[in-house]
Amino acid sequence: MRIAVNGKEMQFEGPLSVTGLLESLGVNPRAVVVERNLTILDRDRFSGEAVQDGDSIEIIRFVGGG
Repeated sequence: MRIAVNGKEMQFEGPLSVTGLLESLGVNPRAVVVERNLTILDRDRFSGEAVQDGDSIEIIRFVGGG
């Protein structure tokens, strides 16, 4: 399955949930916002949201500072 993650084309074995995608990228699901095809996803539904071939995923990380 080919998807775009933050604008970069990537290849993954399917099927894959949003949680599975984040885990494969080494990303903590509690520290990001995920947008799939221009729609922000509810974090509580990451494990049930299937990533489809051709999806565009944006992962936005929280950054703290002061």
